[in-house]
Amino acid sequence: MTALLALPEGLFALLAALRRLLYRCGLKSVTTLPVPVVIIGNINVGGVGKTPLTESLLRDFAALGVKVGVISRGYGGSHTAPTLVSARTPASLVGDEPLLLAATGAPVAVGRDRIAAARLLLQQHPHLDLILSDDGLQHYALGRALEIVVLDGERGLGNGHLLPAGPLREPAARLRSVDAIVVNGGDASRLSLPPGVPCFCQRLAPSAFYRAANPAETRQAQDFAAERVVALAGIGNPQRFFDTLQRLGVTLQRSIALPDHHPLAAADLPQDADAVIVTAKDAVKLQCVNHARLWILPVAARLEPDLAPWILSRLKETNGRKIS
Repeated sequence: MTALLALPEGLFALLAALRRLLYRCGLKSVTTLPVPVVIIGNINVGGVGKTPLTESLLRDFAALGVKVGVISRGYGGSHTAPTLVSARTPASLVGDEPLLLAATGAPVAVGRDRIAAARLLLQQHPHLDLILSDDGLQHYALGRALEIVVLDGERGLGNGHLLPAGPLREPAARLRSVDAIVVNGGDASRLSLPPGVPCFCQRLAPSAFYRAANPAETRQAQDFAAERVVALAGIGNPQRFFDTLQRLGVTLQRSIALPDHHPLAAADLPQDADAVIVTAKDAVKLQCVNHARLWILPVAARLEPDLAPWILSRLKETNGRKIS
């Protein structure tokens, strides 16, 4: 780290600490909603696997009979007011991740003001038992029952420095105060995690490839063997996606990495490929593209141990309230 970055990093740290202190001391107000809010967040920038985790939790809670909704910032969307998300909502309005979460059947609302988004959600779905906040760890105006932080098991905390000298939004010491840590991929034992904080391991398990123009048509990796294949990803960590394809045995002619939340369009798809493979997150931005060469690789999060029952147990302990 250069001396030029030390000063802005120190200023960033001071402002972040001061802001959090103002909320803790009551000098800035915190809004507590009538149902528990569980934050699924991170302390570092870049993709860490929060959305697959949230998808997994939504399906697990549904299986347990728990009525759960989601609030999200809706990054990449043009919305200016809190907005409900349905399967037909354009990604250009609400962003890509909320559409993926809405596909689980859970009610979803987006908004720059997450409190307003949560109120809209509860107004439309008053019988919710629980709200998951996709991101929002640093949105301290929103009261929360639990904080769950996701870390990339391969990248960890990077160089350990705050922005702009490193990848961290808050210092590593912030992990001591969260309720649980989910390590996505890699080896959790290699990370210096605070003792006493429950740790869960997440693995992303890919399913069969399916054709965007006909989701009922599926393929395995070997079915691409005779084709020129290009992989395209506009996610937080595109290399993870490319590595997954290669581990599955897909030979890539080339890979195209775009910025996270990039507003994909038909013009972004290469014309010199027999098959173009994208993530499910990118695919929701291409719903209007009937592209016969476009294939999607969905992934599902697998957690050890199970996280959803642990959340319900902790909410019962901390709030004295059973959710079922």
